[in-house]
Amino acid sequence: MRRLSSRTTFWYKRVFPVIWFGFLALFVTVSLFGSSTKAGAAASPDLLFLIVPVAMAAFGYFFMRNYVFDLVDEAFDAGDTLLVKSGGREDRISLSDIQNVNYTPMLSPPRVTLSLRKPSIFGDKVSFCAPIQMIPLSNHPIIDEWIKHIDAVREARWRSMQRQAPRNS
Repeated sequence: MRRLSSRTTFWYKRVFPVIWFGFLALFVTVSLFGSSTKAGAAASPDLLFLIVPVAMAAFGYFFMRNYVFDLVDEAFDAGDTLLVKSGGREDRISLSDIQNVNYTPMLSPPRVTLSLRKPSIFGDKVSFCAPIQMIPLSNHPIIDEWIKHIDAVREARWRSMQRQAPRNS
């Protein structure tokens, strides 16, 4: 089985959010309680030191909810199926059940999103992080080859359905 997903998915899903929100919490804490006092009176923190981190936290959560938290942990090419693992669960998705493949290398992390004809245990869309390229912002050859393989499987399925369909004259 060939691995299609990146090994850095754990970093994007688990480590980066902790660093992001931890830094923002530390920044707010320091701005609230670490301000120096002048002549014994408590100095109030500047309002921007509170508004900006809250806005960054909201933006970070929105971005991560839509582009990071929905990534599955691992995806493997298993010939005529895709083996998907996430959170201790796994599912095999037939390549002929993949309706569309959307590959976006310009996003960080680069994403592959599959639209499915029949929902899997992960839903009707499955996304995984594409392998990291040494040449940034370019297509990954493994993903491009896999997309061509899916097209070949779908074409073979379509041809077999055409042969099995009764012909009305």
